[in-house]
Amino acid sequence: MILKIDFSSALSRFLYYARIWIMMSKNAFMSVLAQKKLFFLFLTGKIIRFSFFGLFLFFLVQGAGGIVGYDVDQAVFFFLTFNVIDIISQFLFREIYRFRPLLISGDFDLILLKPFNSLFRVLMGGADVIDLFTIPPLIVAVIYIGGKLNPMAFHIFLYIVLIISGLLIAMAFHILVASLGIITLDVDHTIMIYRDFVNLGRFPIEIYRQPLQGVLTYLIPLGVMIAVPARALMGLVSIQGVLLSFFLSFTGIFLSLRFWKYAIKKYTSASS
Repeated sequence: MILKIDFSSALSRFLYYARIWIMMSKNAFMSVLAQKKLFFLFLTGKIIRFSFFGLFLFFLVQGAGGIVGYDVDQAVFFFLTFNVIDIISQFLFREIYRFRPLLISGDFDLILLKPFNSLFRVLMGGADVIDLFTIPPLIVAVIYIGGKLNPMAFHIFLYIVLIISGLLIAMAFHILVASLGIITLDVDHTIMIYRDFVNLGRFPIEIYRQPLQGVLTYLIPLGVMIAVPARALMGLVSIQGVLLSFFLSFTGIFLSLRFWKYAIKKYTSASS
């Protein structure tokens, strides 16, 4: 009975936040779509940038006959996996890019008074409508290129699970950025530093020499966040790699939430 009550309460809580997210995302979509010319400009720019880099990677790897032991399809799949995690995290956590004005204006005070979790509002206060249009064709490309690698059903399942683990690591980074923003009032530069590091994951992590490869695997776990899921679909990941991914994702979420609570305690209200 206790487990049934807990499950019912958790489901009710999830649906409550799902309705809030849908409502806030609708508002964000309407504000962006109200400027149709600007919306199509940004959407076209993102598609062109993605297409040109994909072509650059394809011809680079094809001309070199492979990259650190991976063939053309495998190297492109690493690039697509990077984009899956990067674009979905931007779609979900786009509000972090608008967090600093809330701190400077004092509107964050109002968020803290709302009857729902303030971190939820800071991270997921409005999805990115542009990425909503880019995610479906990206998934189609992942399925097409991934199918050419002839994965087993278990490897496909492992890939999906590890993508979720990678998104949890990305969430931990965004929570860390928000927490640092409360303490330092600097969000824009920190999130750009994060994005610069994440962009290193466009290529297989093996192209980097030590000690950078170790830093990008354990200290800034881009290798775990992006490379491990891609290797899993290819059947190249070990059980230790899978366990490491789960360990780093849950540890990252735990530590970032603790740091968020610490930052909230240090927050000085704009009205004080």
